[in-house]
Amino acid sequence: MQKVVWVTGASTGIGREIANEFSKAGYIVVVTGRRKSRLVQIASEIKFAGREATAFVCNMLSERSIIGTAKRIREKYGRIDCLINNAGVTTFKTFLETKSFDFDNVINTNLRGTFLAIKYVLPQMIKNKGGHIINILSVAATTVFTNSSVYAASKAGILAMANSLRKEVRHLNIKVSNVLPGATETPMWDNKTRQKHSSKMMTANEVAQIVLNIFEQPKKVMIEDVTIRPIKGDL
Repeated sequence: MQKVVWVTGASTGIGREIANEFSKAGYIVVVTGRRKSRLVQIASEIKFAGREATAFVCNMLSERSIIGTAKRIREKYGRIDCLINNAGVTTFKTFLETKSFDFDNVINTNLRGTFLAIKYVLPQMIKNKGGHIINILSVAATTVFTNSSVYAASKAGILAMANSLRKEVRHLNIKVSNVLPGATETPMWDNKTRQKHSSKMMTANEVAQIVLNIFEQPKKVMIEDVTIRPIKGDL
């Protein structure tokens, strides 16, 4: 039976590459995000290659949207075997320049959104006595960078939350893995930064291949936390 993998934030970057890599490996992929046209394009490309994929619009700021998406996936495929929490936003501002709106948007999308996605997938994993939750974080969760205080807080919050969750559910054969990538060439960076540092950055596909490897470990093996950095280090 093919496993069903839900990838949030799959419109671009790491999420899109994760969806492609998991699809090539033979898994059913459900891609979600806010941009319908891009999601439909990804799912169509996968289907054109003869593989199974579905696209749903899901806003990680909305609990109702997340509940509805999880329900639609279960209605279509009967289960969710793997949840990959990749959706995220950031703001590159000093602490004083960061507005309360920026704080709410980053924390609610990254931390609260991840919490809600897990919350509405976990009961079915518990019932099925197995599952895998993979959180795409950032080295910012454990490393000090300037102009990223709220983003770092959101990712550090997910790390702490996920580590606690792991202890709660590992006896139920549910795996919880955290992936902490360093600088990766994605649309999250502005064009100027990408052009200046692209040769030093990892590609989204390189990160995606590692995520797939984490998922495909033997049943009794759980990779807990993985830090991935470019060979030349942080920017």
